[in-house]
Amino acid sequence: MLDDDALHAACEAKDARFDGRFYIGVTSTGIYCRCVCPARTPKRANRRFFPSAAAAEKAGFRPCLKCRPEKAPGAAPIDQKARLASQALARIEAGALEEQGLDDLARDLGVTGRHLRRATADAFGASPIDLAQTHRLLTAKRLLTETRLPVTEIAFASGFQSVRRFNALFAERYGFPPSRLRGARTEAREPTLTLDLVARGAFDPAAHFAFLASRALDGVETCTGGYARTLKIGPHAGWIAVRPGPRGVALTLSNDLAPALRPLVSNVRGAFDLDADVAAIDAALGDDPALDIAAEPGVRIPGGLDPFEMAVRAVLGQQVTVGAGRKLAQKLVDAFGMPIVTGVVGLDRLFPDAARLAAVDASHVAALGMPRARADTLVRLAQAVADGRVTLARGAIAAGREGLAALAGIGPWTIEYVALRGLGDPDAFPAGDSAIRGALQMTRGVETHAAGWSPWRAYAAVRLWRRHAAMATQMKTKDRTGETR
Repeated sequence: MLDDDALHAACEAKDARFDGRFYIGVTSTGIYCRCVCPARTPKRANRRFFPSAAAAEKAGFRPCLKCRPEKAPGAAPIDQKARLASQALARIEAGALEEQGLDDLARDLGVTGRHLRRATADAFGASPIDLAQTHRLLTAKRLLTETRLPVTEIAFASGFQSVRRFNALFAERYGFPPSRLRGARTEAREPTLTLDLVARGAFDPAAHFAFLASRALDGVETCTGGYARTLKIGPHAGWIAVRPGPRGVALTLSNDLAPALRPLVSNVRGAFDLDADVAAIDAALGDDPALDIAAEPGVRIPGGLDPFEMAVRAVLGQQVTVGAGRKLAQKLVDAFGMPIVTGVVGLDRLFPDAARLAAVDASHVAALGMPRARADTLVRLAQAVADGRVTLARGAIAAGREGLAALAGIGPWTIEYVALRGLGDPDAFPAGDSAIRGALQMTRGVETHAAGWSPWRAYAAVRLWRRHAAMATQMKTKDRTGETR
């Protein structure tokens, strides 16, 4: 937390840089707000500050209907304990505590349940259970306000196990029933719903869309005016579209995916790295000329929306170019992807999930044009994910790394790449990557050189990849103009 003077100053200035870092409880109204709330700034004597929405609600404050705390960008703390709490929060917001217990979540993060409770209490002033409950309520509040989904579907999509419990807790916490946010609306239900996902700080999605476009698979993805794809989350399958938004991205999803809204939003936020405090990260990386931070500030990490798919693509991409890896992935989709009817041009197949690939004979995978050993690795990976021996989920960094390391055919480069693009590890760094070595113009000592960039080595890796690509483009340009290399 900032000191009191800084908190009051940020509140009075309505400084967007602090949006989501703290919340203001107004004692005269019983409401809590974001620091960018458009309402009249409360008197200093009436302000109480909280490190999270859950802490404010635990103290008895209700969310503001104007600034809507559920739309605030996520936290991006730097120190180790706060990073753990942030990873836990991402998993909780994706619905982890509906799928597993607290101790299982802690094990996925590589700590004990007791240590996890202490970390979230220190970082957010609330327990994991409090965080989960507040996020369920804020998700429901957002869906009630922004969509036409029936209240029953909203309750389950928000993570509640019963409508009765949802109605009771909503009224207890907020002082009015869910129906009040609906009023007397009787509009017909739309086939899709759209949510604005706000980024922390300045955000340019161009690099993310370029990353996705360079790897897009026919039938699964399209990249016209943004990015659209088919997706399967648990038993739910449908399609999504992501386009540039006012302060982040706009996410549209088919109603088939509404029950999986929470993990979907978490994965989209992670894939577009919306919660990164890039100003703080740039400052921590320093002024190493290899990273060229001054010339290109605010670089974020483009990632994938399905960690298992990212792991499959990483295996396919071992020791080949991005283009060659994409061609192999396309053959995999054509051979084993499941058809799906979306009504959207260009989206008619699902990327094969773990259960589907686990049942495939490795010889049939190898017949697509890869070494038999690599095909064996793919099937082995799918089987391990399908039977629960490997956990691949954004935020489950410790469990994902440990599970991948136990599989034959999965080496350090693959683990680091999956951790960086799929698990959301900000410190992942594939030191053996040829492009990274080329950008640094080093063959030895890369890990030693990169040690000073921790805990943000993943951001350094992305910058080095971009630098290497720019160097390659420059060399091609020189060749075309007749200049020597």
